[in-house]
Amino acid sequence: MRKLLPLLLLSLLWACAPRQIPVSQAAPTALPAVTRAAPTEARPQENSSATPTPGALTFPSPFSASWQEIASGLNHPTVISAAGDGLGRLFFVEQRGLIRIWQDGKLLPDPFLDIHEIVGSGGSEQGLLGLAFHPQFSRNGFFYVNFTDREGNTHIARYARSSESPNRADANSRLDLLKINQPYENHNGGSLAFGPDGFLYLGVGDGGSGGDPLGNGQSLNTLLGKILRLDVDSAAPYALPADNPFGSEVWAYGLRNPWKLAFDPLTGDLYLGDVGQGDWEEVDFLPAGTPGGANFGWNLMEGTHPYNGADSAELTAPVAEYAHGEGCSVTGGAVYRGAMPAWQGVFLYGDFCSGRIWGLLPQGASWTSLLLYQTDFNISAFGQDETGEIYLADYNVGRIYRLTPNP
Repeated sequence: MRKLLPLLLLSLLWACAPRQIPVSQAAPTALPAVTRAAPTEARPQENSSATPTPGALTFPSPFSASWQEIASGLNHPTVISAAGDGLGRLFFVEQRGLIRIWQDGKLLPDPFLDIHEIVGSGGSEQGLLGLAFHPQFSRNGFFYVNFTDREGNTHIARYARSSESPNRADANSRLDLLKINQPYENHNGGSLAFGPDGFLYLGVGDGGSGGDPLGNGQSLNTLLGKILRLDVDSAAPYALPADNPFGSEVWAYGLRNPWKLAFDPLTGDLYLGDVGQGDWEEVDFLPAGTPGGANFGWNLMEGTHPYNGADSAELTAPVAEYAHGEGCSVTGGAVYRGAMPAWQGVFLYGDFCSGRIWGLLPQGASWTSLLLYQTDFNISAFGQDETGEIYLADYNVGRIYRLTPNP
């Protein structure tokens, strides 16, 4: 299934520009081959022939850092998150309904939260899919989860940290925010993230099947196929932000299956991976301060290609896409803001099937996506710790890796 085709480097116009894609070749002549072997074996050696061509000079050498295993023994991890409370912990979400804690280099035996009894994970795209900590978590102890129930419907709920231990949640503190009925068992989305405005953003899929048969992506009468935006501080369970564009929870629309959205912690820009139908995977982008109302095009378009309609100036084009010869399911990533200077500002994203990892950078008025790593990981999530370092989850074998500088 994994066809190693020549890399097409896509220089794409900004998200609001017309859908014309100049294509150029700018891949390194060699790539680090990253596998699930021991960390010392997975580390590539410096290779001068791997220096990117002049079109990609702003990218770091992929041989300057490698993916080092830090944790194992997880059951189908779907989220990597940090609480932002200064305790240096990472939280790993397991699809069946557990949240685990990694602290001081160890995976703690007891879960932070266990809700497997109410989570339905029978479908491959169902389960506990989202986790976001309130910006004031250290003060109020609130965190939010996105899961499908035993009937396959989506729930957004708030829980609270236990008053007895910072490493335990109060399972009885659940406050339901939203229930979204799902017509099919796939395309549930699942992402949760707090934006720089303090509002909670949710990525919701189009409801499933294939081709969006119910037309949910382009309909403003449903929450399916959308990015939702909630004010969780002004009312319980939530209020609608006054500037939501349609007088509802909907903030943006035209999405098929948004698998991971992330805000750049420095700039507040929003990045989003949207899983394609049969031919194209895409990465979408909205600069910080962009008003609501963006239409990302599904199911009129698949990436920049007509699917069930025609392109128009009202649609927000992706800033990167790749064909199914290079993978089959995009996993949205994170913008590096850690300690390695050369990696600053690089958005890292990957593909679940092929294990490829790309970097994405704006270059003038366009974007450049560069293949950086070829791995054998089933990449289900990227995440960041409190210092901006980036991690990824290998879904099938249940391991977590950190991008680490090579000596």
